[in-house]
Amino acid sequence: MSLLAVHELAAARGGIRAVEGVSFTLDAGEALILRGPNGIGKTTLLRCVAGLQPAVEGRIEMAGDSVAYAAHADGLKAALTVTENLRFWAQIFGGGSVEQALAAMDLTALADRPAAALSAGQKRRLGLARLMVTGRPLWVLDEPTVSLDAASVERFAALVRTHLAGGGAALMATHIDLGLQEARVLDLTPYRARPGRSRRPAGFNEAFA
Repeated sequence: MSLLAVHELAAARGGIRAVEGVSFTLDAGEALILRGPNGIGKTTLLRCVAGLQPAVEGRIEMAGDSVAYAAHADGLKAALTVTENLRFWAQIFGGGSVEQALAAMDLTALADRPAAALSAGQKRRLGLARLMVTGRPLWVLDEPTVSLDAASVERFAALVRTHLAGGGAALMATHIDLGLQEARVLDLTPYRARPGRSRRPAGFNEAFA
């Protein structure tokens, strides 16, 4: 059964179409990696799937409250410790084990450190560990390995594999080879929007562009 089905999707950035005619499905246990040059519309498409902006055209089918989204912002509260941040998100979502999330991204030794005192790479690891405590089956990830060193990239790839093995799915935009041989790749280049097409959907809100 598909956790996500995208049908003939057109997405706009700044009121201008970026991609159109995009269709794919994502089943439990599957990962799909979006590829294409900078500006092609990877982030825009992910934001549509995550419900952060409306699509111009097309249809997105998935269960309600099924998405955990991670992008360039790590979603951390600077005054809280690493553990407190994860507990906060676990309480919000009613998700998984904080201890397992700490171990998965090698954060146990930093458990009592305030998020404000973390390095950029440590903050990113904490932001990704947050995915584990959401309990959401569909992970939508925009360049998740930014600021990560090689060892942390491997840990993240292992995290994704565990998620897939547990019946989850992942939709990612990344230029990094994560070594996920099971992942499919979708190049968005053929879906680049043609000039002169309609630019704004009905009810389009520029604040979401």
